[in-house]
Amino acid sequence: MRTKKPTIITPSKPRVNVITLGCSKNIHDSEILMGQLRGNQMEVVHEANNITKDDIVVINTCGFIDNAKQESIDTILQYSALKEEGKLDKVIVTGCLSERYKPELQAEIPNIDAYFGTNDLKELLTTVGADYRYELLGERVLTTPTHYAYFKIAEGCNRPCSFCAIPLMRGKHVSKSIDDLVKEAKYLAKNGTKELILIAQDLTYYGLDIYGKRNLSELLKHLSDVEGIEWIRLQYAYPSGFPLDILDVMNERSNICNYLDMPLQHIADNMLKSMRRGITKQKTIDLVNQIRDKVPAIALRTTLICGYPGETHQDFEEMMQWVEDTRFDRLGCFTYSHEEKTHAYSLEDNIPEEEKQSRVEQIMELQQHISYEINQEKVGNDYKVLIDRTEENYFVGRTEFDSPEVDNEVLIPLTENYATIGRFVNVHIDRAEDFDLYGTIKVEV
Repeated sequence: MRTKKPTIITPSKPRVNVITLGCSKNIHDSEILMGQLRGNQMEVVHEANNITKDDIVVINTCGFIDNAKQESIDTILQYSALKEEGKLDKVIVTGCLSERYKPELQAEIPNIDAYFGTNDLKELLTTVGADYRYELLGERVLTTPTHYAYFKIAEGCNRPCSFCAIPLMRGKHVSKSIDDLVKEAKYLAKNGTKELILIAQDLTYYGLDIYGKRNLSELLKHLSDVEGIEWIRLQYAYPSGFPLDILDVMNERSNICNYLDMPLQHIADNMLKSMRRGITKQKTIDLVNQIRDKVPAIALRTTLICGYPGETHQDFEEMMQWVEDTRFDRLGCFTYSHEEKTHAYSLEDNIPEEEKQSRVEQIMELQQHISYEINQEKVGNDYKVLIDRTEENYFVGRTEFDSPEVDNEVLIPLTENYATIGRFVNVHIDRAEDFDLYGTIKVEV
């Protein structure tokens, strides 16, 4: 008589819940991690609320400035407590905070199963029972809407900015090859992505390490040729050594947005020198004028720091006047954060927090008026708009002059029921507020 073989039950793999904190570079890294996990036939979710006792939670942390560090620590403690209560299986911490403060975190929060840095993807995968799969180059699980993706072209930074801890957490600048980036762009386009938002700590340094020259313009040409990519947007350009040839490509290629995010940080010469920015006030003004002369329709976004050590009222007023004169299309402003092991940490952090915040508020109030005036000039004009989502009674979209999350939006009444999320429409602007435009759809593009 034949013996019946026993049924072998293979335990299912645990679900991995990825939590992303911080900037768009972290979003990109989480998406790559999730792509690898899914390639290993593991169930993966992003920031799910329905935690189960068998879940593995991976927290991708930010360690850039005080507020971001505190948010990361609070999140680690939250999931550490859930683990102690038996509500999930494992907690793994990765990203910038873990890269920078791993020994301190291990000592203070010891029940975390593992801490990894920014370049430890393979080791992290091994810990959750997955293998790093080289054939998945460029494949990822988007956490953004499918129609746009953050597109990291390089890791790390070689700039010596005194206030910045990024090189401590991300290392030196390492460019990805044009071939690899084109392959990734084709993969994204095939899966419905229409907009690539190019990110790096410094886009303008691209190629120096692998091609021996600043090669962003060449990369842009290759990405522009990828079928299905309708917008390419540039974020995080550095002013010193800015390669003006990228503006020629911007003029030549219709799918490269007339948009540039170039954090300038300050304008007073003594501040720029102490910040180790490698540029002067006059050179900064000349560069902005050159950019606008070459691409008159360009939208310029910048970021400023208030309360850097030694910033006098005169320095601040000089920056206020420059903002008023320059009339940036988009502007963000942050208080200075005194970061260990940075060059500026040796300076006295001598501006009270209340004063730092007051200066930020003054800059942003000025920018609000500028934005309102610029937006009023758009009333009566038509713009190509990419629809991102619906919200309350509106379709919400963006023009080529706006990046997701940080810039202006276009609101279209939901009664315009032939709009589609992820599609382009032609919108006539009827009215404008400080940071929003309101319009009606004319013809689907």
